Amino acid sequence: MLERGLRLEYATLGWNVVGVVVLAITALASGSLALAGFGVDSLIEIVASTVVVWELRGEQGTGRERIALRIIAVAFALLSLYIAVQAVVTLTGGSHPQGSVPGAAWLAITVAAMWALAYGKARTGEQLENPVLRTEARVTVIDGALAAAVLLGVALNAAFSWWWADPLSSLVILVYGLLEARHAWHEAG
Repeated sequence: MLERGLRLEYATLGWNVVGVVVLAITALASGSLALAGFGVDSLIEIVASTVVVWELRGEQGTGRERIALRIIAVAFALLSLYIAVQAVVTLTGGSHPQGSVPGAAWLAITVAAMWALAYGKARTGEQLENPVLRTEARVTVIDGALAAAVLLGVALNAAFSWWWADPLSSLVILVYGLLEARHAWHEAG
């Protein structure tokens, strides 16, 4: 069962490494805060998955679990700060992001991939009685929901030139980041 948990984390790592590259290219090309924010979220998911792998490979009772959860909490707090600053800059600065079909396509595929990975992690985390894997499963399921929210903003911008939908959809990531930071911090005890 431990090997299954590790395989799920490695799959998440691989997906997000590719995603960071795709999102960086599409965000730069379109000027999309939502795509950039989701790219930063993908970086945090890489950190979270790396921390979970580190924790799963460690010895029980070494304090790794608490450290892992604290690292995840801090990463989400930093994501929220980044999104808050960038949303204000985008909404007040007059820059209007362009639509991004490749970005929208990546987001649509990511929704399905993240929800499938989250299901596997949650199930495996329960079987292993591992709170770090269970918490990271929650992060992954919400990552899929974030991809859906960002997809909506990017699609509205592309279809109707509603440039403001892009930065507003990134605010969903801000709220999510704060909630997950708080949850992980409290889970760490």
